[in-house]
Amino acid sequence: MSNYTQSTNFATKDALPSGDLLKIVKGTEINTEFNNIAVAVETKADLISPTFTGSPVLPTGTTGVTQTATDDSTALATTAFVQDVATAVKSALFPVGAIYTAVVSTNPGTLLGFGTWTAFGAGRVMVGYDASNALFDTAEETGGSANAITVSHTHTATVTDPGHFHQASNFGIAVSPSAGFTALGVNGSAGSGADTGSKTTGITVANSSTGSSGTNANLQPYITVYMWKRTA
Repeated sequence: MSNYTQSTNFATKDALPSGDLLKIVKGTEINTEFNNIAVAVETKADLISPTFTGSPVLPTGTTGVTQTATDDSTALATTAFVQDVATAVKSALFPVGAIYTAVVSTNPGTLLGFGTWTAFGAGRVMVGYDASNALFDTAEETGGSANAITVSHTHTATVTDPGHFHQASNFGIAVSPSAGFTALGVNGSAGSGADTGSKTTGITVANSSTGSSGTNANLQPYITVYMWKRTA
């Protein structure tokens, strides 16, 4: 890009005395000035819809026309346009109701530069929505316990006795008929009785419990993060 440089000092010519031949403006001098002006003009950009070539450099602080965030044309982007687009993209990624997780405690409103966020789900893990399960069919429904409690249950035992018998034998005790009793005996022998030669013993039934109870004993493998919910 060239600037116009004057070749002839016309003011100096005007200051010369009358009759001085140098005071005369020559046609060649005028042509030179016009050529210089033409060269300078041809290397300047038009004010309206200019077309730049090469590698134009805008000066620091240049102010442009900000386009809308939805503009997908080839118009030049201003700082304001870029900021608007970045905010629109982030807002689309995290709409109202979205959950943001991180391992730093900084509020997402500060990290992302938009939205109102509140801490969410302290001490809880998230589970997917399930319309077929009454425990999980409503968003933000809570339940469960970190403490383990043995589930109520019953143990049962069945004992089967295949049957047993007692063998009889004399034990030599006579019972007087006069006392109103018939003499007890074996095979009709008076003064005899019955003795248990063998018996079935030693059947033991024991019930035991299973499971465990305790504070913070009902936890799945976990990792702690910060969770936030966008509310506005």
